[in-house]
Amino acid sequence: QLQLVESGGGLVQPGGSLRLSCTFTGLMVEHYTINWFRQAPGKEREGISCMINTEDRPAYADSVKGRFTMSRDNAKNTVYLQMNGLKPEDTAVYYCAAEYSYHCSGPEQMEFWGKGTLVTVST
Repeated sequence: QLQLVESGGGLVQPGGSLRLSCTFTGLMVEHYTINWFRQAPGKEREGISCMINTEDRPAYADSVKGRFTMSRDNAKNTVYLQMNGLKPEDTAVYYCAAEYSYHCSGPEQMEFWGKGTLVTVST
């Protein structure tokens, strides 16, 4: 059964940190280009990070560059999103998604999605 499961979301104060995990079942994470998206209430889904399967240097959206770090552990079949310096505007449901490709794409091209994990940044 193909499955992506996110975890690690929660409530954090501004300036705090969280680490999200996305564990893959039924597919090898190293064979896929992996993306993190987020969707805030009333807003479109936003791509925030992407790691091509043949590379180890993720790309980031300007909104999170310098604060978020994406990584991959092939042995655990898991990808991570370390989020530091969180701001209220980072509040959203965070999704991981995978595409069998060698480039970063938008949400319409993703083949597999997790169900998301909610991150709330608030005092």
